[in-house]
Amino acid sequence: MSNLELLQGLAHQEIRRLCDISKTTLTTYLKQYIEGGVERLQQLDYQGQPSLLNQYASSLEDHFKAHPPQTIAEAQSKIQQITGIHRSPNQVSAVLKQLGMQRRKMGFVPGKSGTPEKVAQQETFREEVLEPLLAPAKAGTQAVSLSMPPTLFTPFF
Repeated sequence: MSNLELLQGLAHQEIRRLCDISKTTLTTYLKQYIEGGVERLQQLDYQGQPSLLNQYASSLEDHFKAHPPQTIAEAQSKIQQITGIHRSPNQVSAVLKQLGMQRRKMGFVPGKSGTPEKVAQQETFREEVLEPLLAPAKAGTQAVSLSMPPTLFTPFF
């Protein structure tokens, strides 16, 4: 026996109480059920509102392809500067994703070591991995950003 069959024969007020829905919602559901049965009730017709930034999509895409933002805050600032529309960091991240951009993971450089094996490993890393990555930046065709994890500072008094 389905949940729908359990509700048949009950007063509308009792159905609303059991399902914790408003009178308007129950009326909408009943009309949809009459239109097409359970299949109609399972359809999701919500479309949402189009973003105001959609009309600027091509200009934003061109700008960000030519000048990729280093941070979401930088992208947020540029979007507001270009369009005059302020968006939250989460919304800016979603816009960048819709434009086909993706976040890049930051790499790290291993720390110094005193053992000859580690020094040789670091030198190999520098020559084979790091230098090829930095070559476009040295040529001026790509930007490089370095990040440092947050540190805890405790003053000694």
